[in-house]
Amino acid sequence: MAIKTPLLDQINTPADLKALDLADLETLAHELRSETIDVVSTTGGHLGAGLGVVELTVALHHVFDTPKDVLIWDVGHQCYPHKILTGRRDRIRTLRQGGGLSGFTKRSESEYDPFGAAHASTSISAGLGFAVARDLRKTDENVVAVIGDGSMSAGMAYEAMNNAGGMAERMVVILNDNDMSIAPPVGAMSHYFANLVSSRGYRSFRKMGKAVAKAVGLEKTIRKAEEYAHGMAVGGTLFEEMGFYYVGPIDGHDMEALTQVLKNVKSFDKGPVLVHVVTQKGKGYAPAEASDDKYHGVAKFNVVTGEQKKSAAGPPSYTKVFAQSLISEAAKDDRICAITAAMPGGTGLDLFGEAYPDRTFDVGIAEQHAVTFAGGLAAAGMKPFAAIYSTFLQRGYDQVVHDVAIQKLPVRFAIDRAGLVGADGATHAGSFDIGYLGALPGFTVMAAADEAELARMVATAAAIDDGPSAFRYPRGSGTGIEIPANAQPLEIGKGRIVREGNRIAILSLGGRLQEALKAADDLAGRGFSTTVADARFAKPLDEGLILRLAREHEVVITIEEGARGGFGAFVLHMLADRGALDSGLKIRTMTLPDVFQDHDTPDRMYDVAGLNAVHIVGCALDSLGREDEAAAIIGAAQ
Repeated sequence: MAIKTPLLDQINTPADLKALDLADLETLAHELRSETIDVVSTTGGHLGAGLGVVELTVALHHVFDTPKDVLIWDVGHQCYPHKILTGRRDRIRTLRQGGGLSGFTKRSESEYDPFGAAHASTSISAGLGFAVARDLRKTDENVVAVIGDGSMSAGMAYEAMNNAGGMAERMVVILNDNDMSIAPPVGAMSHYFANLVSSRGYRSFRKMGKAVAKAVGLEKTIRKAEEYAHGMAVGGTLFEEMGFYYVGPIDGHDMEALTQVLKNVKSFDKGPVLVHVVTQKGKGYAPAEASDDKYHGVAKFNVVTGEQKKSAAGPPSYTKVFAQSLISEAAKDDRICAITAAMPGGTGLDLFGEAYPDRTFDVGIAEQHAVTFAGGLAAAGMKPFAAIYSTFLQRGYDQVVHDVAIQKLPVRFAIDRAGLVGADGATHAGSFDIGYLGALPGFTVMAAADEAELARMVATAAAIDDGPSAFRYPRGSGTGIEIPANAQPLEIGKGRIVREGNRIAILSLGGRLQEALKAADDLAGRGFSTTVADARFAKPLDEGLILRLAREHEVVITIEEGARGGFGAFVLHMLADRGALDSGLKIRTMTLPDVFQDHDTPDRMYDVAGLNAVHIVGCALDSLGREDEAAAIIGAAQ
């Protein structure tokens, strides 16, 4: 008996799904789920959300005509099954690796990714843009936006829905509700009702009924009665009020229900429709179903046992050091409280929440609200710490400016993932916070060189009562340095000399200090006495320390894990204002390169960025006129 070829092996593009019947679609979904589990077990990455949308992914590509029809995923980490079905299966095991596939949708990667999505709640806005462009071009493609995994907690989604409903643009929004936060339990009746209200017959009857009601003067009464009956049955009143035709909730793992409803809504000829699909995060893989939070993003794991590969024992992560330091400060001051925007585990506030549940607030994927909420707490006399990744804080920047900085409110921003972040790539790199916070009057901006410094910066921020402050720290483990039991606040705007020399000065801000010390050892071996200083503060600058370095050294190099226009630029401004650049000082600024760096291993990313010890040595030698020697050293390291 011949062995039957797996269906998944026969799928090269979504067009290959068109001829499949219901049984084949269900088989394909089973194979796709197994493939997704196997892939992520070897690459690591986001797992739970992708497993939850397997049936939905198959149904969407079966019903719609991608890539002509526009399919936007929000958030992008739901997209692994989508990538497998859209011609990328042969590369799927390069996921999140250098030169491989991105862990998110990416326009430059495939025509099936019409809009990149790594941050949440963008799909409806982008989808509306595609829908309006379609109508202006007078083409006929469908536009589908899949939003979920908590993304509906962000205000941007509702702004987009309000706009789309008001414009009555033809588009489909799929609400992937994978935590039962909105929907009542689903069952046969809700499936029946969803299929009924999305069917052409029902819509024709509805239209006729409205015409009759209008003729006899009962249009408003009938509309309200229908709306509230519909809302009581399936929970769609909110979306109907925003101008969307609501369908659902339906079981996101019922292939028959999904395909029927999607075929119905595909035939809608005007106006936006929202299809409410209820899925289970981690569906089909028992360890992920049992612990969806731990399987949201995973390291490599054993498929049979679900056990994730553990890192070798070493120093605690910066995230954990922050959490423990904040817990210590909160024990001394009951005004200290903490805010996270849907990332309690990622920011360490899950630990703080265990210690102080009444002082811990998770506001969902709503960074703008998180910042202004923290501002309100500060204005009322509390001491809020807003723990938000650098890349996510960008989403609340207007609130940082208007609701915190202008009002001089003492909100403390704990900025995790500052700098490069490895496999998550450009969308999650913390590249810009030094510049965008340092530009704001009255802001205190700190960067931790090691875990002991981070503990002291938490204490410093807790002590600042006259304005906003921020302290940044990298992803990953600390350096192994001993953390003081009772960390004392730093003197505001004062750096420290770590190593004394007299010819070259390396002024480091943040996590590159250890590389600066390695570079100093190398330079000393070449006969160049080198000073290493830890700036600690990007704002206010330690002007006395910097002027001393400029006065007593032939070369000054600043180094930071941030984009151009940050710490190095601040130093140059200050030295220019003080006339210190007129003395022939050779000064160089080392920053992240002026590109969006693709994902890779952290070590490789630092090499590409030119921020390792060898690059510091090369920069110093080049400044001293030893260009050939510098080039040889850097070339040998590549």
